[in-house]
Amino acid sequence: MASVRDGLFFTLPEPLPVGRHKLSADHVGAAQRERLLAACCELMAAHGYRGFGIGDVARRARVSLGAFYRCFDGKDACVFAGYDRFIEVLIARLTGLDVEGMSRPRIAAELVDTYLDVMQQDVVVARAFQVEIDALGAPARERRRTSLTLLARYLQELAGGEDDDLPWSAYLGGVYAVRQLAVDALDEEPRPDLSRLGADLRPWLEDLFRVR
Repeated sequence: MASVRDGLFFTLPEPLPVGRHKLSADHVGAAQRERLLAACCELMAAHGYRGFGIGDVARRARVSLGAFYRCFDGKDACVFAGYDRFIEVLIARLTGLDVEGMSRPRIAAELVDTYLDVMQQDVVVARAFQVEIDALGAPARERRRTSLTLLARYLQELAGGEDDDLPWSAYLGGVYAVRQLAVDALDEEPRPDLSRLGADLRPWLEDLFRVR
């Protein structure tokens, strides 16, 4: 089973010492929680949401069931905590771009390239939280709408300016389209070439976001 990339979305702690130690309860709890988040993500990417249970998560994270329940109320709580981390890291990477002086098409292309690059860096996390998360139903869809709307608003603020000639639907539709194409690539191929997808999208982005 493939593992998450350490240090991008999740930072995997060193194995906890066996027996008596001087680590605080908070330190131990935080380490166990991080391992559980990563393990849950790996299992969901490999088997889908319905293909594993809490016991599988605990075993992969090498913690007890008691430790799991000290960190999370249940399986869904663990999945959504991981998803929230995924969105937090992704948005931080996108909003950290320096786009001063760029044209509107270039800004859109830079944001898309960054999004796809982050997905490419950790395909396990991307597959779990872009493809398999849909099995969680309405709560997952609500989180997705919120995050995609936030990204579209950010793109509009960066690229639109005071004399914006594009409707809101152009920004939102562009974000949704790129996300769906990435999802399809992740769903169809074990190791998709998302950088090539970004290159293929550039002519479309340049036309969609050109100044009228």
